[in-house]
Amino acid sequence: MAARGSAPPIALDDPDAVDGRQIRAAAFQRVRLEYTSGVLERLGRAPFGRALVVGSGRGLLAHGLARLGFTVTAVDPSGPATALAREAAAQAGLAVAHRTGPAERLDVPEAAYDLVYLADTLEITADPDRVMERAARALAPDGVLVYDTVNRTPVSRLVYLVAFQRLPLTRIMPAGRYAARRLRTPAEVAALLARHGLTDGGTCDFRPRDLRSLVAGTLARRRGRIGDDALAEAVGCELAPGSAPLVTYLGHARKGRL
Repeated sequence: MAARGSAPPIALDDPDAVDGRQIRAAAFQRVRLEYTSGVLERLGRAPFGRALVVGSGRGLLAHGLARLGFTVTAVDPSGPATALAREAAAQAGLAVAHRTGPAERLDVPEAAYDLVYLADTLEITADPDRVMERAARALAPDGVLVYDTVNRTPVSRLVYLVAFQRLPLTRIMPAGRYAARRLRTPAEVAALLARHGLTDGGTCDFRPRDLRSLVAGTLARRRGRIGDDALAEAVGCELAPGSAPLVTYLGHARKGRL
């Protein structure tokens, strides 16, 4: 615990610190699942079969997909995050296979998954081609890839590079977690998908209900006044189809024709 009046410790995958990755995952959980369910419905798919979550963190998304009906394997580069995810799955009675490993060297069976979700990955990796090549290899024929990431715009730089990493009042991430060169535009991701044999299905903007809710919810969670479940409601992330993504966006593709 930080002393009264001092800044709280910032550390990823640490339940005793401000973990911006977990804060982000909690705020995004509802829209991630809503978007994925909507894509599957439009493609005439039921939420069953085998799913792979890459960049699973403490397991929120993987556990949400398991509750939808998928048999889920979740991979994350952080050992501590994987341990926390296993503990959470056991407490919830969910049979999710959590593994530790980097997205760039994904060690999973080929052509084995009906759904692959890239979370907390494309805006972090220095080698997106290697990540996408591994993800495409893991997809079964006609399988669906879903991802979310951060656009490269003046607004996204202000939020992710300044507010989340530098400003003392709103900082939730360790320095260097995000860099401008690793933020990817929708056009860049579309080209990345095409290079690895995936047919782009388009993108969807998503955003907090308003700026005030984002700041207030993040600060409340940062100070320990609310938990993850309350954070999602406080921030109120919403899908915004048809809008140009200023900060974050979701997208999907298919191994084969859409």
